[in-house]
Amino acid sequence: MATEAKYSIVREVGRGSYGVVYEAIVNQTRSKVAVKRMHCNVPENVELALQEFWALQSIQRQHENVIQLEECILQNGQVFQPISHRYRKSDSHLLLIETCLKGRRCMDPKSACFLWFVMEFCDGGNMNEYLLSRSPDAQLNNSFMRQLSSAVAFLHRNQIVHRDLKSDNILISHRRGTPIVKVADFGLSKVCQGKGNVNQHRFSSACGSNFYMAPEVWEGHYTAKADIFALGIIFWAMVERITFRDGDTEKELLGTYICQGKELIPLGEALLENPNMKLQIPLKNKKSMPDDLCKLLHDMLAFNPKERLDAFQLEVRIRQISYGKKRQRSVS
Repeated sequence: MATEAKYSIVREVGRGSYGVVYEAIVNQTRSKVAVKRMHCNVPENVELALQEFWALQSIQRQHENVIQLEECILQNGQVFQPISHRYRKSDSHLLLIETCLKGRRCMDPKSACFLWFVMEFCDGGNMNEYLLSRSPDAQLNNSFMRQLSSAVAFLHRNQIVHRDLKSDNILISHRRGTPIVKVADFGLSKVCQGKGNVNQHRFSSACGSNFYMAPEVWEGHYTAKADIFALGIIFWAMVERITFRDGDTEKELLGTYICQGKELIPLGEALLENPNMKLQIPLKNKKSMPDDLCKLLHDMLAFNPKERLDAFQLEVRIRQISYGKKRQRSVS
């Protein structure tokens, strides 16, 4: 079998509700790749797999801070069929869409149907684990914020709205010892049709992870600026090391929230309930961030999307903040 000969699975590195990620080796070159297997047994899984494929294959050129798709393979039973990276409505593509729309399993219900994504391998795990295993570092935080801002601006220029940005969906690779972030997991993303401003497109299906969702996402009508709100949550939590414990997995996760008694309320939900609520930034220590970063976070987390930065404004503003720059001297 050609696909079996091309890659060798080394180990499992992650598992979620919709798929399993493995470290693998390209047998011919011995180079490492990540292989994500998604089970296409129910319409929801098929749609997630399709969304990820559409997003990654639609990008005409690569960005160093966006995960790179090397190849996509459809497995139906014991048959492995590569899907062209620049396909033109192949039979595989039509089959997956039919499965998604009609709610049927691929081919024979008794035979396994999977979509395999072969992607670049990231040796540093996800950003959440990477940062929480290290002491706070302003220069590293600054670098990550700039890289992520650049990645989201790139996606929005290419008409892709991620819709599930969080530290668990950001991977870390290394280039000559320098950590490089990679935005990944495009299962909930949306590729907008047309070449206009991505911020003009409207979405109605509420999706994402609660603690990173913008107020308007909770309401079910939002734009690409919901990605900026999620980045604001990530940046704020990263700088101040604000964490919460996930109720399902018990993992410690980077994220900001509002406390109501013993209950943690996602920031977007709290703002929806009280749009006039003043965010206390910084939350822990006034010396932990300069005024220009505080202002930037407020502008990213604005309740009204019209008052919130878009990805292109953020890309410019992030370069201007003083936080974490090497020339900055510590005050004795």
